[in-house]
Amino acid sequence: MTAPALVMVAPNGARRSKADHPALPVTIEEVATAAARCREAGADAVHAHLRDAKGVHSLDADGYRDLIAAIRREAGREMVVQITTEAVGRFTPAEQRAVVDAVHPDAASVALAEMVPDAAHEAQAADFYARCAARDIAIQHILYAPHDVERLSGFVQRGIVPDKGLSVLFVLGRYTDGQQSDPADLMGFLDAARVLAPTVMVCAFGRGEIPALAAALALGGHARAGFENSLTGPDGALWPDNTHPVAAVAGIASTLARARPSRAEALGILGLG
Repeated sequence: MTAPALVMVAPNGARRSKADHPALPVTIEEVATAAARCREAGADAVHAHLRDAKGVHSLDADGYRDLIAAIRREAGREMVVQITTEAVGRFTPAEQRAVVDAVHPDAASVALAEMVPDAAHEAQAADFYARCAARDIAIQHILYAPHDVERLSGFVQRGIVPDKGLSVLFVLGRYTDGQQSDPADLMGFLDAARVLAPTVMVCAFGRGEIPALAAALALGGHARAGFENSLTGPDGALWPDNTHPVAAVAGIASTLARARPSRAEALGILGLG
């Protein structure tokens, strides 16, 4: 267990607000400050959601450029910024592709089910993934269930998704009220992914977040923690802020003798082939 472990913070997500937790960062300045504090606590990457002036999830390219610049200013260049293309039921695959093309970030997360909802989107998705590979944009594929893993495997076999540097995030559970993940949820994903052998990161919900991430780290994977997925620790008590789940996960990685990755290593983990 000497391979580096990437701890990523997802500080806000697309749905939650300060009504859910007063320390949840919403503005660009708040997200940048949270990223800097989480870097000190052990995170080497941030999964960045952008909010508009009303606090609503946005895929605005100029806003993302401002957010990336603010995070680099506050947290330093070494911290990798991964933008999200999450649709939240509002944005089309074309709009998701467009923001990545316009921003040209170091890294982006793309939900397979949203980018390729059906066969009609396969050709455009293939062109998009090829462009990202050519432009050295690290793409992490978000997978919500084992059947998503099976779809991804098929896309790789057919050349729609490049197999070089294949990186996935397994989402253990769903974005539903009261969701409590279980570390055992990971096993179905891993079984489905055997043929792919991708680089694996895990996120989870509720009291099961830290135990699930501990299991992922112990099995050689990587961990995404933070208020997007869970506001509470294993005891059910609210975390004071995002630094606390990050520190908990970083402590587990340290116990497993897994070092913090360099920026180049982090980008490789996130899909840079």
